[in-house]
Amino acid sequence: MTLSIVVTLSSVVLAGQPNGTDTAAAFERMHALQGSWKGTYAWTGARSDSGAMDVTYRLSGAGSALIEDLIVDGNPSMTTVYHLDGSDLRMTHYCAAKNQPRLKAGSIDLTGNVYRFDFVDITNLRTPDAPHVHGFTMHIVDPDHLQLEFTFTAKGKESIEHITLTRA
Repeated sequence: MTLSIVVTLSSVVLAGQPNGTDTAAAFERMHALQGSWKGTYAWTGARSDSGAMDVTYRLSGAGSALIEDLIVDGNPSMTTVYHLDGSDLRMTHYCAAKNQPRLKAGSIDLTGNVYRFDFVDITNLRTPDAPHVHGFTMHIVDPDHLQLEFTFTAKGKESIEHITLTRA
């Protein structure tokens, strides 16, 4: 009986996670982001700031990595690299906070083109409460409109950075 419960619970947990087909399809759709984008960012929560932002996407590694550069006032401020790792869709965010959170797609909605990434681990985090990205959502609204949402934590407080982009 205990074995039956374990198998049932494992099946429920796995059903909520994206499968390799979903992650490959999502990454393929993300390839279409290549090019230049213009838009705005706005912080909500523990932090407040807003402004204009440019974003570029390009492929590298024979199409195995999608590189995103977030540009504010003409200066690249952050870079994210998206890639497949087996059946997982992953991202490493090279943050202006000078650390590198690594996240994995926890849910993929191929119908709505919404990909939610969950925190896995981080390099160069000075202290456990130092500022860092803890979650991320990408919504490909249509071929020319994109919404990004970074969940940022610092000293136990959360901020959300909303980025709204239009293809340039």
